Amino acid sequence: MKLLAAEYVVPVSSAPIENGAVAFENDRIVAVGTRRELAARFPEAPLEDFGAAAITPGLINTHSHLEITAMRGFLDTVEHDFYAWLMKLTTTRAEKLSEEDVKIAAIAGALEGVRGGVTCFGDIGRFGAAGFAALKENNLRGVLFQETEFAPDNRTAREDFEKLREKFLALKETETKLVKVGLSPHAPYTVSPKLFELIAEYALSENVKTTIHVAESESEQELMTKGTGFFASVYAKYGFEWHSPLCTSVELLERCGVLRSKPLLAHCVKVSENDVRLLAENDARIAHCPKSNAKFGHGIAPLERFLDAPIKVGFGSDSVASNNACDILEEARFGALAARTLPSNKRFIEPQQTFETATFGAAQALGLETEIGTLEAGKQADLAVFSLENVAQMPVHDVYSALVFASGARDVRLTMVAGEELYRDGAAKKIDETELKMQMKIIAQKMRQTN
Repeated sequence: MKLLAAEYVVPVSSAPIENGAVAFENDRIVAVGTRRELAARFPEAPLEDFGAAAITPGLINTHSHLEITAMRGFLDTVEHDFYAWLMKLTTTRAEKLSEEDVKIAAIAGALEGVRGGVTCFGDIGRFGAAGFAALKENNLRGVLFQETEFAPDNRTAREDFEKLREKFLALKETETKLVKVGLSPHAPYTVSPKLFELIAEYALSENVKTTIHVAESESEQELMTKGTGFFASVYAKYGFEWHSPLCTSVELLERCGVLRSKPLLAHCVKVSENDVRLLAENDARIAHCPKSNAKFGHGIAPLERFLDAPIKVGFGSDSVASNNACDILEEARFGALAARTLPSNKRFIEPQQTFETATFGAAQALGLETEIGTLEAGKQADLAVFSLENVAQMPVHDVYSALVFASGARDVRLTMVAGEELYRDGAAKKIDETELKMQMKIIAQKMRQTN
């Protein structure tokens, strides 16, 4: 048994507690209350007081691509052209990076999250083993979603599904208490309708979590609703058999039975009122990635509409190749501010709801709300401690406002998963950060070499 105390405890499930404390034993929270109450209740338990700080549930990143962490900043000069961006990424990964390089980069990406108070990832991996290893070696909680290959042709759907299932089952054999495995049919423009149907049936029958990139861009919307544009030209060039559904991406997923599996849908920038209705009716979830959406110029997803529908929503960083940072508090701040700028907004999304989205909302989006997302007795001891001592945070009139609008990864003092410290006061507990930085520099040199 141990007690952690601070000027504020933010349970999320209830009002913030001034001069609060959290008691935990092994991997579970035992009690949450005031410092005085818990010290009296557990007089023999050692108590650590962080002083001017906030103890919160661990932050949750619902959408990442850890395996392409080495691409941070590498693609920025071509991100205005999605095809060029994609080709540079694919070619570099295939021709210059080994499997070990990809794994090392994924570990570095996961560590960045740890340093920012992230305790759980919803990570997508084409080479799933790399992200899976990154989560395990950092002792993080998460769901690794094994991604499909490029498979838009109905004629190869059965073969494509069997290849995916084989990869999924191989990873599933190595699941741990903390890291589970799901499936990611990449997107409506890379996955055939028949393959979507097969994955949806499998997910429902085997109770498998799924995540999909949906309604992300104008190019995707044009392909789905009109059958024209960039993606259509690629299919024609390579002889793929693909016919436009002449509907939105969300409507296609509903037709294919995918929404019945309550998938986690990333982005959802280009959604109609009917799309939002379908998502809410089917209890689909959303990974909201406002910074990545903005960096690509794709637009602003209607966060206010999602929350009011209501739909279960969490924040995601996307890859650092399209965001450049994994800082979920920064993501939350950007998301709230972006939502306030939409002409269609009817209210301001307040700091409390924003922080709830980064924690409990994200836990719901990943289907993990019974275990994490709030500080409550019986839940996992996944938490973060944010210093409130920086002059840029003072004075603290409202702790939610201080966290969302004045704090970030720089302020994390402690990150803990299942009662085990992963990071404290600048030092990683599970990873040799000095060695990792050296390895990342070597990988970067390989990427910049010309043939």
